[in-house]
Amino acid sequence: MKKIFLFAAAFTFSLAVMAQPKADDVVKFNVEKYDFGKIKVGTPVTYSFEIKNIGTTPIVVENSWASCGCTTPEKIVDPIMPGSTAQLKVQYNAAAVSPFTKDVYVQFTGIAQPKTVQITGEVLSAEAYDQWVKDKGAKTKE
Repeated sequence: MKKIFLFAAAFTFSLAVMAQPKADDVVKFNVEKYDFGKIKVGTPVTYSFEIKNIGTTPIVVENSWASCGCTTPEKIVDPIMPGSTAQLKVQYNAAAVSPFTKDVYVQFTGIAQPKTVQITGEVLSAEAYDQWVKDKGAKTKE
């Protein structure tokens, strides 16, 4: 009898877990990964991810945060109405010379798992960036 009860409880729990909505069920991002390309060191860059509510009820952004302090997403304050869009502005400080991939997390009310989007790029020294711009300009003239 205990085994039957345990099995029934496990089955019910698994149905409840499967019934929870996922972020992809209610919102659509214009892109999930944005590449800044080459960036000059010390020059912060910004990109705004567009979030569209594809559900039937308003969506509230509880929180947004990044995988490190060099990346700063702005919190969306107003609810996103069905069919409407909002902009999630993300800034990267470009303080260190190196390639980067940073995760940005967006937590929506009523959805257990946050949605993850990424920014990528490569921060170059001032000299390397200037040379890259010069080389790129020379190639487009040919």
